[in-house]
This record gives sequence, structure tokens and C-alpha cells, in this order.
Amino acid sequence: MTTSTDTIDLAVIGGTGLYALADLENPEAHQPPTPYGALSGPVRVGTFAGRRVAFLARHGEGHSVPPHKINYRANLAAFKALGATRVLALNTVGGITERFGPRVLACPDQLIDYTWGRISTLCEEPGTEVLHVDFGEPYTRSLRAAVVAAAARGGVPLVDGGCYGATQGPRLETRAEIARMRRDGCDLVGMTGMPEAGLARELGLDYACLAIVANWAAGAGPDPDEVITLQDVLDNVAAASAGLPALLRALLDG
Repeated sequence: MTTSTDTIDLAVIGGTGLYALADLENPEAHQPPTPYGALSGPVRVGTFAGRRVAFLARHGEGHSVPPHKINYRANLAAFKALGATRVLALNTVGGITERFGPRVLACPDQLIDYTWGRISTLCEEPGTEVLHVDFGEPYTRSLRAAVVAAAARGGVPLVDGGCYGATQGPRLETRAEIARMRRDGCDLVGMTGMPEAGLARELGLDYACLAIVANWAAGAGPDPDEVITLQDVLDNVAAASAGLPALLRALLDG
């Protein structure tokens, strides 16, 4: 795989409801070959706040790739091939505990992996080096700190910390599953946090999650009987993402 000599100041992965990066100027589409196959879609590389930024829609730009079918290895390897060293993952999630209601932005510091059957390592193929990366702190501390500081400078409300629980999807969870996750210590629930974070660590990429709370998880929140609709999710994502450009500008300026 050929590695670019150009520097990408920040690579951003968009989740459900985030299929393009607003204010990304003069974007060019790249789909570099990777040892792991095809990406979810093109990596759009352009200028944002005077800096070189890459964006990839995790589910594809038409939301056609379900969570368990995403080629996480190829997506991250493509970022690295294009010269990225820092990845900010935008994850649309449900809120479990009180601080993490709809339209909240959060930068979690821990996660629990409930997924199964996904290719979760670069060591999958016979003959590849076996990697035992330290994963006690699953998000890069320095990048997390930079995101939290950028939110403060940009005037964007952000919850610092929390535990992200990654489930298999694409269905939403049962009330009993969410109750178990609450007992386990999860504050947020999503479907794409793993194996992405672990693969980023194996690839040597700095990685942090910006969780966008779209709804209360099943049985959580003030109305445990609330029915989650796609329109509610999209509306909440749009509202929670309103401060994203200001946060990204502050992060790139920092």
C-alpha cells in the first residue's frame, strides 16, 4: 500500500445522519487500495478552516452499509495511506444514563464491546504479525483532551467522559439489554465503536470518539415507553451537530 507524503491534519468519520462534512472546501475523492478490500465509500479530502481534512461516511454516503458489514480495517487503512495520523470518529448513539440525553455531545473515555463475528484485528490473515496492543485506555488521551479543550474554546457544550457500549445491530436493543448495559457501567450505546477503536490502536492512529446522542435507549429516559422513530433520530442528530463546525475549527486551531 502506497503511503501519501501529504499531511492530513484531521480525519473525520461520519456516522448515521452525517454523510458529508459541512464547510469542507474543494473536496477531492480518494479511494486508495488497501490490503483489506474496499472502503465504505470515497474519502473526501479538502480544506476546512485552512487545514487539510479528510472525511469518510462510515455507512457509505447513501447509508447502505450496516454496522456489522462495515470494512473498518479498510476505512482506517485508507486514512493512514492518505497521510492521516489523527482520527475523530463521529458516532450516533443512544443515551442510557442521565447526563446523556438526546442532542447531547459527549467525548467518552471508556468502552465495552458487545459485538460478535466482526473482523476485529489486523492479525486475521495467516502469517501476519500478532499484535497485543495496550487497550486499557481505548481512546487516545491527548486527542480526547484536545477535543474537550476545543469544545470549551468554541463554546460547544460537551460532556467529558462516559462509557460507550458497542452492540451488534443493526436492530436497536431490548430494554433488558439496555438494563444490563447500565449495570455494566455503560452511559451510551452505539453499533460502530468497535472494532474501529481497536483497529485504530493497532494501526498507530490517534483516535477519539465524539458521540452524538440521537435518542434515549430502550427503557431509559423520562418516558420508558417512548417509541424511537428515524425522523426523531435525524432531527436530534442535526440539532446536536450544529456546534460541530465550531468545535472542529477550534480543534484544528489548537
